Amino acid sequence: MKSIKEITVALKDAEEWQEWMSGIAEDERVGVQKAWLTWQKKQDKKRQLIQEHQEKVAFDLSYGGIDALIAGVDEAGRGPLAGPVVTAAVILPTNSEALVGLNDSKQLSKDKRNAFAALIKKHAISYFIHFQSAQQIDELNIYEATKQSMKASVESLSRKPDYVLVDAMTLPMAIPQDSIIKGDAKSLAIAAASILAKTARDDYMEQLDKDFPMYGFAQHAGYGTKQHLKALEEYGPTIHHRKSFEPIKSMFE
Repeated sequence: MKSIKEITVALKDAEEWQEWMSGIAEDERVGVQKAWLTWQKKQDKKRQLIQEHQEKVAFDLSYGGIDALIAGVDEAGRGPLAGPVVTAAVILPTNSEALVGLNDSKQLSKDKRNAFAALIKKHAISYFIHFQSAQQIDELNIYEATKQSMKASVESLSRKPDYVLVDAMTLPMAIPQDSIIKGDAKSLAIAAASILAKTARDDYMEQLDKDFPMYGFAQHAGYGTKQHLKALEEYGPTIHHRKSFEPIKSMFE
């Protein structure tokens, strides 16, 4: 009979059910049953992720079928007081098993977002990430700046999409499109775009933190936290702050 430790290690390494597991349910040792329950929960989670992935793929395919090029578009950074708004457009292949578990960027840890960003860039048919500066945001307003950035990201794709799925926005372009509320939870392509936009903006703000360490950009990414507001009071705004956003607007007035 295998020891509890041997069974625990074997279950931890097993990705699929194997013949040797058939007798585990009758093993009355508490340690074995605990390990077996953990393995079953892991499998349940895996099946759930696969189902959710298939639903997202099916959603995208409903807009043109297996041969259509479907672009997902999303943004990151509409709300912060500083830094760019970043948008991304992504066309994924129909065969995208490598992206099982891909979800709205807000639902994933930083490490998982970075890992998925690398996978998306590796497997995507085409992708493009666009940065819209704080100056453009002030000139156009945040809504228009985001919309123009999304349009630019789509038009910069190396392959022209047959259909564009946009997270809660309608773009001024001739390509057929649909505005999807909470699209990053429904569409795999939009979820991929949200990951690329979020990770690119976070990287940008971390680099900005090196030039302006007193503001804490690496911690809050430009959002109006207490730390950020305190730094603004003490040091004033930088060229990367949005002059059309309060309280920065009042500082200039």
